[in-house]
Amino acid sequence: MMGEAPQPLRVVVLGGGTAGWMTAAGIAKLLPGIASVALVESEEIGIVGVGEATLPHIRGFVEKLGIDEAAFMKATHATYKLGIDFRDFGRIGESYIHPFGSFGEEVQGVGFHHWWLELARHGLARDIGDYSLAVAAAKANRFRPPATGDGLASTYGYAYQFDATLFGPFMRDFAREVGVERHEGRVVSVERDAQSGDVVALVLADGRRIMGDLFVDCSGFRSILLGQELGEAWEDWTHWLPCDRAAAMPCTHATPDLRPYTTATAMPAGWRWQIPLQHRMGNGYVFSSAHISEEQACEAIIASAEGRPLADPRILKFRPGRRARSWSHNVIGVGLASGFLEPLESTSIYLAQMAITYLIELFPVGGTIDPRDRDEFNRLVDMEYDRVRDFLILHYHATTRDDSEFWNHVRTMQVPDSLAGKLELWRKAARIEKYSDGLFYDASWIAVYLGQGMLPEAHDPRTAMIAPDALARATERLRMAVTGEVATMPGHRDFLMREAARLAEAA
Repeated sequence: MMGEAPQPLRVVVLGGGTAGWMTAAGIAKLLPGIASVALVESEEIGIVGVGEATLPHIRGFVEKLGIDEAAFMKATHATYKLGIDFRDFGRIGESYIHPFGSFGEEVQGVGFHHWWLELARHGLARDIGDYSLAVAAAKANRFRPPATGDGLASTYGYAYQFDATLFGPFMRDFAREVGVERHEGRVVSVERDAQSGDVVALVLADGRRIMGDLFVDCSGFRSILLGQELGEAWEDWTHWLPCDRAAAMPCTHATPDLRPYTTATAMPAGWRWQIPLQHRMGNGYVFSSAHISEEQACEAIIASAEGRPLADPRILKFRPGRRARSWSHNVIGVGLASGFLEPLESTSIYLAQMAITYLIELFPVGGTIDPRDRDEFNRLVDMEYDRVRDFLILHYHATTRDDSEFWNHVRTMQVPDSLAGKLELWRKAARIEKYSDGLFYDASWIAVYLGQGMLPEAHDPRTAMIAPDALARATERLRMAVTGEVATMPGHRDFLMREAARLAEAA
């Protein structure tokens, strides 16, 4: 006689917003019959709701859940994103695009950037972005989805720029459709097992007890379960990433063009973003409160806005860093409860998505948490946060700017050993540290190193085996192919307009 199927594990998610509803939707959709999901949120407590730019990984998440891209874009007023345009970071007056795609292609086992460096040595190199389809399309304000296969038209990816205050509600509607039970209420106390220390129930203000086997803390910076209740220590990274505030302000579009990229412009005490959505432009100044006041930051973002302001600037406060452990006992932190890295490379939603993905892969099927799975989850999450942290620090540290106290500080500060090792590898041999999992592969590091003027002392010697003029002709053929491909693409706005299913009513 066959035994009865085990009861689904009761998962309780604390906190709505982007992280909470992504978590609830992901577990409910991808672990049917294995987990039941309840989410507790309070209308009294607002959400941060500013992160409007994403990375290509969000596409995979949306597809895996079976969400229609057009419906998702319409609901969130989304546009397409091919990369980020960084201005004035290496030095004032210079810019480069970090693309969601490659530069050229590997030849004879040698990465394209080595061939480019050989050309540069002979004074024959054009801007490395000229050899990237994603960069060229972004500069031309053109877009279409990449082709399948391995031709030039497949050498890029894309993400979205959307209204984060609309993304949470969209995910909430989807999550409830796939069986997530929502509880409205404010948590006033947490019940724990006296022996194990595990959380067993959340007690709400009206006396209801929401019981569970596994709890996911998506309560934002307050981190009610992981931080307050379990006391998991916070590793503060302000000494490496001094920006701890943002002044955010939406405005109208100043021109009919819709840029298929995010713009990040360095400022005297941080940087400011411009994120084009269908219906408005998102603006914000991410700054260090040790180097500029909130009032000055608000004045700066008002002065730099290209369109008409739609609201007064709103100040957001944050601390860069992460919990020492993101999974403790039977509580997993996702989103701001687990860690925070400023939005310079649009990583916030990715980091939440990454934690959800690892949790699903290491889910305690049957109800018993294997300490080895918990340790592996923490190792993977820590590795990802640390790697993204290093990549963000690079944007500040790789500069010649000495025009303000802020830039003097980040240029001269001692960086983490993990980043120092990467910088040395690049400086000596133009090599990028190899890794198989996670975020920001070769092209991302190359974009920032070269875009911010960090030319290495040496590169792969095999590039000298081809005559410089022959190499120049080959790369010129590639550049012309890129130019020709971009010419066949529709404008970004035109592509959006072709299918009304993508367009929000107000667009």
